[in-house]
Amino acid sequence: MNATVKAEIITIGDEILFGQIVDTNTQWIGAELTNIGVRTVRKTSVGDIRSDILSAFSEAGKRADIVIVTGGLGPTKDDITKHTFCEFFGSSLVMNQEALAHVTAFFAKRGRAMTELNIQQAALPSNCTYITNQWGTAPGMWFEKDGVVYVSLPGVPYEMKNLMEFEILPRLKQKYTLNVIKHKSIKTIGIGESFLAEKIASWEDALPEHIKLAYLPHFGQVKLRLTGTGGDEAVLDGEIEEQINKLLPIINEYVYGYDLDELESVIGALLKAQDATIGTAESCTGGFLAHRLTNIPGSSAYFEGSVVSYSNDVKMSVLGVSNDTLAQFGAVSEETAKQMAEGARKLLNTTYALSTTGIAGPDGGSEAKPVGTVWIACATPTGTVTQLLKLANVRSINIEMASIHALNLLRKTLTKSDISLK
Repeated sequence: MNATVKAEIITIGDEILFGQIVDTNTQWIGAELTNIGVRTVRKTSVGDIRSDILSAFSEAGKRADIVIVTGGLGPTKDDITKHTFCEFFGSSLVMNQEALAHVTAFFAKRGRAMTELNIQQAALPSNCTYITNQWGTAPGMWFEKDGVVYVSLPGVPYEMKNLMEFEILPRLKQKYTLNVIKHKSIKTIGIGESFLAEKIASWEDALPEHIKLAYLPHFGQVKLRLTGTGGDEAVLDGEIEEQINKLLPIINEYVYGYDLDELESVIGALLKAQDATIGTAESCTGGFLAHRLTNIPGSSAYFEGSVVSYSNDVKMSVLGVSNDTLAQFGAVSEETAKQMAEGARKLLNTTYALSTTGIAGPDGGSEAKPVGTVWIACATPTGTVTQLLKLANVRSINIEMASIHALNLLRKTLTKSDISLK
């Protein structure tokens, strides 16, 4: 196996640190580097401060073989990347005639006059290799020092992406003999990260050295990401597949998909495969469950509609929840959730129906039913299954988590995984 080539990504600009723009460049660059077999080991964001930028360059060069820098190449005084590169490499700015010709042609083509600031964009560090930016005036620059490649790119995503795709990535592939890096994600739901880790500990301990595992939890779900490194893509794919085949018998009941699969898209595929339909009756989730289901293109093939029954009057008049049920058990109860789901299934004439009723918060709870108490139900042609959730005291989290649990209840119903109908 070839030696691993490592990269660090540095973004420059106060606007990133101030939260005025979102750094999407780093994510995109990291993905593209992975695709060619370069492992990104760190990302760093620094403001427009010379000493901080110099320090970032120096530290990155100790960790990585390739340092990708974005931002700070504009024509204004706050864009200091070129000057800092000169200081870092002990060089000076000189007018690059090729860059000047490009900037001149760029403005001429658009019928715009150049200012002195525009002309100065063609002044580059004397030791850089100039890389023409066909999509803008900020230059691409390639440096080499002590065996490390430094690449400077504009921060504008459109320009950066084109320079990376058509100029930088091909040069990196030509310069380095690269390994293959492959990712495979197994998506689980219904089991916490620590419980999952304990359950698969023996399998994880037996992973070969060149295949690493990461746990990525998010809202009741845990994504297991396997990352393999090797010299042969087909062999590596086979090795990762072998490990997944060993893993599935241990956690199969919690696995709902892989890689880009989303819970609602998996559910949609199951519904279509069964030629089944779904509707929702929502109280505490306020339509968010229906939003999740309809966020999938083509969901009209199986989603019929939703009733947002926030008040007891709507629960009774539209969904048929009995007054006696509400009086005896309350709106947040198993009995009410059951009748809501069954009423929605009848009203919407669907194969299945989901319901949610609970106390989202931040107030409205009691000692018996604190904030975060939620009942969900799934009505089917043969009965109704219910589940009690005890969630957080944060409204937005409770709405999202209740919707996710309801979707998982439907998934388990569709796959008949550990479901007891009532």
